[in-house]
Amino acid sequence: MKNIFFGSLGRFADKTAFIAESGEEVSYSDLLSRADRVASFADPRDIVFLVCRNDAESIAAYVGFLRRGVVPVMISDAVNAESLGSLKDAYRPSYIFLPTSDAAPGCEVVCGHGDYSLVRTGCGKDYTVGPDLALLLTTSGSTGSPKLVRQTYENIESNTASIMEYLGIKPEDRAVTTLPMSYTYGISIINTHLSAGAALILSNGTLMDRGFWNALKTHKATTFGGVPYTYEMLKKLRFERMELPHLRYLTQAGGKLSAELCAEFVGICGRKGMEFIVMYGQTEATARMSYLPWKHAYTKAGSIGIAIPGGELWLVGDDGLRIESPQVVGELIYRGRNVTPGYAENRFDLRNGDERDGVLETGDMAYFDEDGFYYIAGRKKRFLKIYGNRVNLDEVEGLLKRAGFDCAVAGTDDDMRIYMAGDAEDARQYVLRSTGINPAGFAVATIDAIPRNSSGKVLYSELIDG
Repeated sequence: MKNIFFGSLGRFADKTAFIAESGEEVSYSDLLSRADRVASFADPRDIVFLVCRNDAESIAAYVGFLRRGVVPVMISDAVNAESLGSLKDAYRPSYIFLPTSDAAPGCEVVCGHGDYSLVRTGCGKDYTVGPDLALLLTTSGSTGSPKLVRQTYENIESNTASIMEYLGIKPEDRAVTTLPMSYTYGISIINTHLSAGAALILSNGTLMDRGFWNALKTHKATTFGGVPYTYEMLKKLRFERMELPHLRYLTQAGGKLSAELCAEFVGICGRKGMEFIVMYGQTEATARMSYLPWKHAYTKAGSIGIAIPGGELWLVGDDGLRIESPQVVGELIYRGRNVTPGYAENRFDLRNGDERDGVLETGDMAYFDEDGFYYIAGRKKRFLKIYGNRVNLDEVEGLLKRAGFDCAVAGTDDDMRIYMAGDAEDARQYVLRSTGINPAGFAVATIDAIPRNSSGKVLYSELIDG
Protein backbone atom coordinates (compact mmCIF):
# COMPACT_ATOMS: atom_id res chain seq x y z
CA MET A 1 0.00 0.00 0.00
CA LYS A 2 1.10 3.59 -0.52
CA ASN A 3 1.06 4.77 3.08
CA ILE A 4 3.69 2.83 5.00
CA PHE A 5 6.78 3.71 7.00
CA PHE A 6 10.04 1.76 7.32
CA GLY A 7 9.40 0.37 3.84
CA SER A 8 13.02 0.68 2.73
CA LEU A 9 14.91 -0.69 5.74
CA GLY A 10 15.90 -3.75 3.71
CA ARG A 11 18.66 -1.73 2.04
CA PHE A 12 20.66 -1.88 5.28
CA ALA A 13 20.68 -5.71 5.11
CA ASP A 14 23.38 -7.08 7.41
CA LYS A 15 24.08 -3.88 9.34
CA THR A 16 23.24 -4.01 13.05
CA ALA A 17 19.77 -2.64 13.73
CA PHE A 18 19.81 -3.00 17.50
CA ILE A 19 21.64 -4.56 20.40
CA ALA A 20 19.33 -6.18 22.93
CA GLU A 21 19.88 -5.97 26.69
CA SER A 22 21.15 -9.56 26.52
CA GLY A 23 23.95 -8.36 24.24
CA GLU A 24 22.46 -10.02 21.13
CA GLU A 25 23.14 -8.02 17.97
CA VAL A 26 20.24 -8.11 15.52
CA SER A 27 20.73 -7.16 11.87
CA TYR A 28 18.24 -5.21 9.80
CA SER A 29 17.46 -8.36 7.81
CA ASP A 30 16.70 -10.28 10.99
CA LEU A 31 14.67 -7.38 12.39
CA LEU A 32 12.51 -7.26 9.26
CA SER A 33 11.99 -11.02 9.32
CA ARG A 34 10.74 -10.82 12.92
CA ALA A 35 8.74 -7.65 12.29
CA ASP A 36 6.92 -8.87 9.20
CA ARG A 37 6.05 -12.19 10.84
CA VAL A 38 4.34 -10.54 13.81
CA ALA A 39 2.53 -7.99 11.66
CA SER A 40 1.31 -10.59 9.14
CA PHE A 41 -1.45 -11.71 11.50
CA ALA A 42 -3.13 -8.29 11.40
CA ASP A 43 -4.75 -6.58 8.43
CA PRO A 44 -3.86 -3.11 7.15
CA ARG A 45 -5.92 -0.43 8.97
CA ASP A 46 -6.38 -2.67 12.01
CA ILE A 47 -5.92 -0.94 15.37
CA VAL A 48 -3.45 -2.77 17.62
CA PHE A 49 -2.49 -1.90 21.18
CA LEU A 50 1.30 -2.19 21.51
CA VAL A 51 2.11 -2.54 25.21
CA CYS A 52 5.82 -1.92 24.96
CA ARG A 53 9.21 -1.68 26.57
CA ASN A 54 12.58 -0.83 25.04
CA ASP A 55 13.18 -4.42 24.02
CA ALA A 56 13.66 -6.55 20.93
CA GLU A 57 10.07 -7.79 20.76
CA SER A 58 8.50 -4.33 21.03
CA ILE A 59 10.84 -2.83 18.41
CA ALA A 60 10.09 -5.63 15.96
CA ALA A 61 6.33 -5.37 16.46
CA TYR A 62 6.39 -1.57 16.04
CA VAL A 63 8.43 -1.78 12.82
CA GLY A 64 6.23 -4.55 11.45
CA PHE A 65 2.96 -2.79 12.15
CA LEU A 66 4.06 0.42 10.43
CA ARG A 67 5.43 -1.50 7.44
CA ARG A 68 2.10 -3.29 7.00
CA GLY A 69 -0.13 -0.26 7.47
CA VAL A 70 -1.43 -1.48 10.83
CA VAL A 71 -2.04 1.39 13.28
CA PRO A 72 -0.43 0.82 16.69
CA VAL A 73 -1.47 2.61 19.88
CA MET A 74 1.75 2.97 21.86
CA ILE A 75 1.16 2.06 25.52
CA SER A 76 3.71 1.82 28.33
CA ASP A 77 4.04 -1.61 29.91
CA ALA A 78 3.48 0.16 33.24
CA VAL A 79 -0.19 0.63 32.32
CA ASN A 80 -2.63 -0.74 34.88
CA ALA A 81 -5.47 -3.08 33.98
CA GLU A 82 -8.14 -0.46 34.60
CA SER A 83 -6.57 2.07 32.24
CA LEU A 84 -5.96 -0.56 29.59
CA GLY A 85 -9.58 -1.65 29.89
CA SER A 86 -10.83 1.93 29.46
CA LEU A 87 -8.73 2.35 26.34
CA LYS A 88 -9.97 -0.96 24.98
CA ASP A 89 -13.59 0.10 25.49
CA ALA A 90 -12.94 3.41 23.72
CA TYR A 91 -11.02 2.04 20.71
CA ARG A 92 -11.97 -1.66 20.36
CA PRO A 93 -8.59 -2.79 18.95
CA SER A 94 -8.42 -5.90 16.81
CA TYR A 95 -5.32 -7.13 18.66
CA ILE A 96 -3.19 -6.41 21.70
CA PHE A 97 0.55 -7.09 21.64
CA LEU A 98 1.73 -7.43 25.23
CA PRO A 99 3.99 -9.41 27.56
CA THR A 100 2.70 -12.97 27.71
CA SER A 101 2.69 -12.85 31.50
CA ASP A 102 0.11 -10.03 31.33
CA ALA A 103 -2.24 -11.77 28.91
CA ALA A 104 -5.62 -12.73 30.36
CA PRO A 105 -6.15 -16.48 30.96
CA GLY A 106 -7.95 -18.15 28.08
CA CYS A 107 -7.37 -15.33 25.59
CA GLU A 108 -6.77 -16.21 21.95
CA VAL A 109 -3.05 -15.98 21.24
CA VAL A 110 -2.47 -15.82 17.49
CA CYS A 111 1.28 -15.33 17.60
CA GLY A 112 4.03 -15.73 20.18
CA HIS A 113 7.15 -13.59 19.90
CA GLY A 114 9.79 -14.06 22.58
CA ASP A 115 8.24 -13.07 25.91
CA TYR A 116 5.31 -11.37 24.12
CA SER A 117 2.05 -12.50 22.56
CA LEU A 118 -0.23 -11.04 19.92
CA VAL A 119 -3.75 -11.56 21.28
CA ARG A 120 -6.97 -11.34 19.30
CA THR A 121 -9.51 -9.26 21.23
CA GLY A 122 -12.68 -10.34 19.43
CA CYS A 123 -13.85 -6.71 19.39
CA GLY A 124 -16.22 -6.03 16.54
CA LYS A 125 -15.07 -3.29 14.17
CA ASP A 126 -17.86 -0.70 14.14
CA TYR A 127 -15.64 2.14 12.94
CA THR A 128 -13.37 3.12 10.05
CA VAL A 129 -9.74 4.24 10.12
CA GLY A 130 -8.52 7.09 7.93
CA PRO A 131 -6.11 6.11 5.13
CA ASP A 132 -3.34 8.43 6.35
CA LEU A 133 -3.37 7.48 10.04
CA ALA A 134 -0.09 5.82 11.03
CA LEU A 135 0.26 5.97 14.80
CA LEU A 136 -1.58 6.89 17.99
CA LEU A 137 0.27 8.32 20.99
CA THR A 138 -0.81 9.53 24.39
CA THR A 139 -0.45 13.24 25.02
CA SER A 140 1.73 13.08 28.13
CA GLY A 141 3.01 9.56 28.65
CA SER A 142 -0.01 8.68 30.77
CA THR A 143 -2.46 6.05 29.57
CA GLY A 144 -5.25 6.95 31.97
CA SER A 145 -7.05 9.12 29.41
CA PRO A 146 -8.50 7.93 26.09
CA LYS A 147 -7.33 11.17 24.44
CA LEU A 148 -4.72 10.26 21.83
CA VAL A 149 -2.73 12.21 19.25
CA ARG A 150 -3.31 11.11 15.66
CA GLN A 151 -0.04 11.00 13.69
CA THR A 152 0.00 10.46 9.94
CA TYR A 153 2.61 8.88 7.69
CA GLU A 154 3.49 12.32 6.34
CA ASN A 155 3.92 13.64 9.89
CA ILE A 156 6.39 10.90 10.78
CA GLU A 157 8.26 10.97 7.47
CA SER A 158 8.73 14.75 7.44
CA ASN A 159 9.77 15.04 11.09
CA THR A 160 12.11 12.07 10.82
CA ALA A 161 13.83 13.56 7.77
CA SER A 162 14.15 16.96 9.43
CA ILE A 163 15.65 15.57 12.65
CA MET A 164 18.09 13.39 10.70
CA GLU A 165 19.19 16.48 8.77
CA TYR A 166 19.83 18.91 11.61
CA LEU A 167 21.39 16.30 13.93
CA GLY A 168 23.48 14.83 11.13
CA ILE A 169 22.60 11.26 12.14
CA LYS A 170 25.05 8.82 10.53
CA PRO A 171 24.83 5.08 9.80
CA GLU A 172 27.72 4.65 12.25
CA ASP A 173 25.76 6.18 15.13
CA ARG A 174 24.57 4.10 18.08
CA ALA A 175 21.81 5.57 20.23
CA VAL A 176 21.13 4.15 23.68
CA THR A 177 17.45 4.23 24.67
CA THR A 178 17.05 6.46 27.72
CA LEU A 179 13.36 7.19 27.15
CA PRO A 180 10.34 4.87 26.80
CA MET A 181 9.27 4.11 23.24
CA SER A 182 5.66 4.88 24.16
CA TYR A 183 6.78 8.53 24.56
CA THR A 184 7.03 10.78 21.51
CA TYR A 185 10.67 11.71 22.18
CA GLY A 186 11.62 8.06 22.66
CA ILE A 187 9.88 6.87 19.50
CA SER A 188 11.43 9.70 17.45
CA ILE A 189 14.91 8.45 18.41
CA ILE A 190 13.93 4.99 17.17
CA ASN A 191 12.43 6.37 13.93
CA THR A 192 15.42 8.54 13.06
CA HIS A 193 18.15 6.05 13.82
CA LEU A 194 16.54 3.11 12.05
CA SER A 195 15.77 5.32 9.05
CA ALA A 196 19.45 6.30 8.89
CA GLY A 197 20.67 2.71 9.10
CA ALA A 198 22.15 3.41 12.53
CA ALA A 199 21.90 1.11 15.55
CA LEU A 200 19.93 1.21 18.78
CA ILE A 201 21.30 0.02 22.12
CA LEU A 202 18.18 -1.16 23.93
CA SER A 203 17.96 -0.46 27.64
CA ASN A 204 15.14 -0.21 30.14
CA GLY A 205 17.52 0.80 32.90
CA THR A 206 17.62 4.17 34.57
CA LEU A 207 20.64 6.41 34.97
CA MET A 208 20.99 4.94 38.45
CA ASP A 209 21.46 1.41 37.09
CA ARG A 210 24.99 0.11 36.59
CA GLY A 211 23.71 -1.99 33.69
CA PHE A 212 22.74 1.12 31.75
CA TRP A 213 26.24 2.57 31.92
CA ASN A 214 27.84 -0.80 31.18
CA ALA A 215 25.75 -1.11 28.01
CA LEU A 216 26.52 2.47 26.98
CA LYS A 217 30.27 1.88 27.36
CA THR A 218 30.46 -1.71 26.08
CA HIS A 219 28.50 -1.03 22.90
CA LYS A 220 30.12 2.38 22.31
CA ALA A 221 27.03 4.58 22.27
CA THR A 222 27.51 7.76 20.28
CA THR A 223 24.40 9.59 21.52
CA PHE A 224 21.46 9.61 23.89
CA GLY A 225 18.59 11.94 24.66
CA GLY A 226 17.09 13.18 27.89
CA VAL A 227 14.43 15.38 29.44
CA PRO A 228 15.34 18.10 32.00
CA TYR A 229 15.11 15.59 34.85
CA THR A 230 17.70 13.42 33.05
CA TYR A 231 20.21 16.24 33.15
CA GLU A 232 19.42 17.08 36.75
CA MET A 233 20.31 13.45 37.56
CA LEU A 234 23.43 13.51 35.37
CA LYS A 235 24.68 16.52 37.30
CA LYS A 236 24.23 14.66 40.59
CA LEU A 237 26.05 11.67 39.09
CA ARG A 238 29.00 13.96 38.19
CA PHE A 239 28.72 13.35 34.46
CA GLU A 240 31.66 15.69 33.87
CA ARG A 241 33.98 13.11 35.47
CA MET A 242 32.83 10.17 33.35
CA GLU A 243 35.07 8.79 30.62
CA LEU A 244 32.78 8.25 27.62
CA PRO A 245 35.01 8.74 24.57
CA HIS A 246 32.53 7.43 21.98
CA LEU A 247 29.72 9.88 22.74
CA ARG A 248 29.35 12.33 19.85
CA TYR A 249 26.40 14.41 21.02
CA LEU A 250 23.59 14.58 23.57
CA THR A 251 20.08 15.90 22.98
CA GLN A 252 17.56 17.47 25.35
CA ALA A 253 13.82 18.02 24.93
CA GLY A 254 10.65 17.18 26.85
CA GLY A 255 10.48 20.41 28.82
CA LYS A 256 12.38 23.58 29.58
CA LEU A 257 15.91 23.13 30.87
CA SER A 258 17.05 26.03 33.05
CA ALA A 259 19.49 28.40 31.39
CA GLU A 260 22.00 27.68 34.17
CA LEU A 261 21.91 23.91 33.76
CA CYS A 262 21.91 24.27 29.98
CA ALA A 263 25.05 26.43 30.13
CA GLU A 264 26.67 23.94 32.50
CA PHE A 265 26.13 21.01 30.12
CA VAL A 266 27.19 23.06 27.13
CA GLY A 267 30.48 23.62 28.93
CA ILE A 268 30.82 19.99 30.01
CA CYS A 269 30.12 18.68 26.52
CA GLY A 270 32.43 21.23 24.94
CA ARG A 271 35.29 20.13 27.18
CA LYS A 272 34.57 16.49 26.36
CA GLY A 273 34.60 17.14 22.61
CA MET A 274 30.91 16.41 22.12
CA GLU A 275 27.87 18.55 21.29
CA PHE A 276 24.82 19.33 23.40
CA ILE A 277 21.72 20.00 21.30
CA VAL A 278 18.66 21.53 22.96
CA MET A 279 15.39 20.87 21.14
CA TYR A 280 11.73 21.73 21.57
CA GLY A 281 8.70 19.72 20.56
CA GLN A 282 5.30 18.30 21.36
CA THR A 283 3.48 15.09 20.51
CA GLU A 284 1.04 17.27 18.55
CA ALA A 285 3.94 18.16 16.24
CA THR A 286 5.03 14.50 15.96
CA ALA A 287 8.24 15.22 17.85
CA ARG A 288 10.38 18.30 17.15
CA MET A 289 9.65 21.91 16.23
CA SER A 290 12.93 23.67 17.00
CA TYR A 291 16.56 23.09 17.84
CA LEU A 292 19.54 25.13 19.01
CA PRO A 293 22.51 24.61 16.67
CA TRP A 294 25.68 23.71 18.55
CA LYS A 295 27.58 26.71 17.19
CA HIS A 296 25.17 28.95 19.12
CA ALA A 297 25.04 26.83 22.27
CA TYR A 298 27.40 29.04 24.28
CA THR A 299 25.89 32.39 23.36
CA LYS A 300 22.23 31.31 23.39
CA ALA A 301 22.11 28.99 26.42
CA GLY A 302 18.51 28.71 27.58
CA SER A 303 17.08 29.19 24.08
CA ILE A 304 15.06 26.57 22.20
CA GLY A 305 16.73 27.91 19.08
CA ILE A 306 15.20 28.18 15.64
CA ALA A 307 12.59 26.25 13.67
CA ILE A 308 13.60 22.83 12.32
CA PRO A 309 14.21 22.51 8.56
CA GLY A 310 10.86 22.82 6.82
CA GLY A 311 9.14 24.47 9.81
CA GLU A 312 8.21 28.03 10.81
CA LEU A 313 7.78 29.68 14.22
CA TRP A 314 6.12 32.95 15.19
CA LEU A 315 4.40 34.62 18.16
CA VAL A 316 0.87 35.94 18.63
CA GLY A 317 -0.14 38.48 21.26
CA ASP A 318 -3.30 38.70 23.35
CA ASP A 319 -4.82 40.80 20.56
CA GLY A 320 -4.38 37.94 18.09
CA LEU A 321 -1.82 39.86 16.05
CA ARG A 322 1.64 38.63 15.10
CA ILE A 323 4.44 39.98 17.31
CA GLU A 324 7.20 41.59 15.28
CA SER A 325 9.45 42.98 18.03
CA PRO A 326 12.05 41.06 20.08
CA GLN A 327 11.70 40.53 23.83
CA VAL A 328 7.87 40.63 23.69
CA VAL A 329 6.11 37.57 25.14
CA GLY A 330 3.32 35.91 23.17
CA GLU A 331 1.97 32.46 22.38
CA LEU A 332 4.31 30.37 20.25
CA ILE A 333 2.80 29.17 16.95
CA TYR A 334 4.35 26.58 14.64
CA ARG A 335 3.68 25.58 11.04
CA GLY A 336 5.02 22.44 9.34
CA ARG A 337 4.19 19.13 7.71
CA ASN A 338 4.82 17.42 11.03
CA VAL A 339 1.82 19.11 12.71
CA THR A 340 -0.62 16.31 13.46
CA PRO A 341 -4.23 16.49 12.23
CA GLY A 342 -5.83 16.45 15.71
CA TYR A 343 -6.84 14.26 18.62
CA ALA A 344 -8.94 11.16 19.00
CA GLU A 345 -11.03 10.50 22.10
CA ASN A 346 -12.63 7.30 20.82
CA ARG A 347 -12.58 4.99 17.81
CA PHE A 348 -15.04 7.08 15.83
CA ASP A 349 -12.51 9.93 15.68
CA LEU A 350 -10.04 7.74 13.78
CA ARG A 351 -11.66 8.60 10.46
CA ASN A 352 -11.39 12.36 11.03
CA GLY A 353 -9.33 14.45 8.67
CA ASP A 354 -6.93 17.33 9.24
CA GLU A 355 -8.31 19.76 11.83
CA ARG A 356 -5.20 21.96 12.10
CA ASP A 357 -4.14 22.61 8.49
CA GLY A 358 -0.50 22.32 9.47
CA VAL A 359 -0.61 25.03 12.17
CA LEU A 360 -0.19 24.33 15.90
CA GLU A 361 -0.98 26.70 18.74
CA THR A 362 1.56 25.33 21.19
CA GLY A 363 0.12 26.75 24.43
CA ASP A 364 3.64 27.90 25.33
CA MET A 365 4.47 31.54 25.98
CA ALA A 366 7.75 32.65 24.44
CA TYR A 367 9.78 35.55 23.08
CA PHE A 368 12.55 35.89 20.53
CA ASP A 369 15.76 37.89 20.73
CA GLU A 370 17.31 40.30 18.23
CA ASP A 371 18.83 37.36 16.31
CA GLY A 372 15.54 35.49 15.99
CA PHE A 373 16.24 32.79 18.60
CA TYR A 374 13.25 31.75 20.69
CA TYR A 375 13.01 31.38 24.47
CA ILE A 376 10.17 29.72 26.41
CA ALA A 377 8.70 31.91 29.18
CA GLY A 378 6.18 29.36 30.49
CA ARG A 379 2.97 27.56 29.73
CA LYS A 380 -0.05 29.65 28.81
CA LYS A 381 -2.06 27.85 31.48
CA ARG A 382 0.78 28.00 34.01
CA PHE A 383 0.10 31.65 34.84
CA LEU A 384 -2.19 32.79 37.64
CA LYS A 385 -3.08 35.94 39.52
CA ILE A 386 -2.20 36.45 43.17
CA TYR A 387 -4.02 39.48 44.53
CA GLY A 388 -3.94 41.13 41.13
CA ASN A 389 -0.33 40.31 40.26
CA ARG A 390 0.43 37.88 37.43
CA VAL A 391 2.65 34.99 38.57
CA ASN A 392 4.47 32.54 36.29
CA LEU A 393 4.45 29.17 38.06
CA ASP A 394 7.36 27.91 35.96
CA GLU A 395 9.48 30.88 37.05
CA VAL A 396 8.72 30.24 40.73
CA GLU A 397 9.51 26.55 40.30
CA GLY A 398 12.75 27.36 38.50
CA LEU A 399 13.75 29.85 41.20
CA LEU A 400 13.31 27.22 43.90
CA LYS A 401 15.11 24.51 41.94
CA ARG A 402 18.10 26.76 41.35
CA ALA A 403 18.26 27.21 45.11
CA GLY A 404 18.41 23.44 45.56
CA PHE A 405 14.79 22.67 46.45
CA ASP A 406 13.11 19.54 45.03
CA CYS A 407 9.66 20.94 44.30
CA ALA A 408 6.70 21.38 41.97
CA VAL A 409 4.43 24.44 41.85
CA ALA A 410 0.73 24.45 40.97
CA GLY A 411 -2.45 26.18 42.12
CA THR A 412 -5.19 28.61 41.20
CA ASP A 413 -5.67 32.37 41.45
CA ASP A 414 -4.82 33.63 44.95
CA ASP A 415 -3.85 30.09 45.98
CA MET A 416 -0.44 29.02 44.70
CA ARG A 417 0.74 25.66 46.09
CA ILE A 418 4.39 24.66 46.41
CA TYR A 419 4.84 20.92 46.87
CA MET A 420 8.11 19.97 48.53
CA ALA A 421 10.05 16.75 48.96
CA GLY A 422 11.89 18.36 51.86
CA ASP A 423 11.66 21.17 54.42
CA ALA A 424 8.54 23.19 53.65
CA GLU A 425 9.38 26.10 55.92
CA ASP A 426 12.78 26.67 54.30
CA ALA A 427 11.08 26.87 50.90
CA ARG A 428 8.44 29.28 52.20
CA GLN A 429 11.04 31.61 53.67
CA TYR A 430 13.06 31.50 50.46
CA VAL A 431 10.02 32.52 48.38
CA LEU A 432 9.28 35.36 50.79
CA ARG A 433 12.88 36.60 50.60
CA SER A 434 13.23 36.21 46.84
CA THR A 435 9.89 37.38 45.42
CA GLY A 436 7.22 39.96 46.01
CA ILE A 437 4.45 37.37 46.20
CA ASN A 438 1.90 38.11 48.91
CA PRO A 439 2.45 35.53 51.71
CA ALA A 440 -1.31 35.08 52.05
CA GLY A 441 -1.49 33.92 48.42
CA PHE A 442 0.58 30.77 48.64
CA ALA A 443 1.17 27.71 50.80
CA VAL A 444 3.88 25.04 50.99
CA ALA A 445 3.06 21.36 51.47
CA THR A 446 5.46 18.49 52.16
CA ILE A 447 5.00 15.27 50.16
CA ASP A 448 7.02 12.05 50.02
CA ALA A 449 8.15 12.51 46.42
CA ILE A 450 7.35 14.65 43.39
CA PRO A 451 5.12 12.49 41.12
CA ARG A 452 6.63 11.98 37.67
CA ASN A 453 5.74 9.94 34.62
CA SER A 454 8.04 7.41 32.97
CA SER A 455 9.83 10.14 31.01
CA GLY A 456 10.53 12.26 34.08
CA LYS A 457 7.86 14.94 33.62
CA VAL A 458 6.09 16.21 36.73
CA LEU A 459 2.49 14.95 36.99
CA TYR A 460 0.88 18.14 38.29
CA SER A 461 -2.57 16.52 38.24
CA GLU A 462 -1.46 14.03 40.89
CA LEU A 463 -0.12 16.55 43.39
CA ILE A 464 -1.81 16.25 46.76
CA ASP A 465 -1.06 17.63 50.21
CA GLY A 466 1.23 15.46 52.21
